[in-house]
Amino acid sequence: MKGIGDLMKQAQNMQKQMQEMQKKIELKEFEGQSAGGMVKVVMNGKFETKSIKLDKNVVSPDDVEVLEDVITAAVNDAKAKVDIGMKKEMESITGGLNLPEGMNLPF
Repeated sequence: MKGIGDLMKQAQNMQKQMQEMQKKIELKEFEGQSAGGMVKVVMNGKFETKSIKLDKNVVSPDDVEVLEDVITAAVNDAKAKVDIGMKKEMESITGGLNLPEGMNLPF
């Protein structure tokens, strides 16, 4: 049953690589933007917002709803970039193998 032992060893190696990848991605920062770059959000790989930068031209006390919308859009853009970063790192481990939905562990 050497085949099963080799398979288990490969699974353990992949699990170790995935844990290392998770630590690596958590340290990375991703910038999302909206309103032509007037709103910028920096988020880390744990989806924690690290900073928000607002151009003074986007801040208007008379139109708070627009400001809320562009901040939301920038946060969503940053989140999408974190997702893409995770997917790229995962592909580097799995060799581009498309894992079924739910198999993107440890995420």
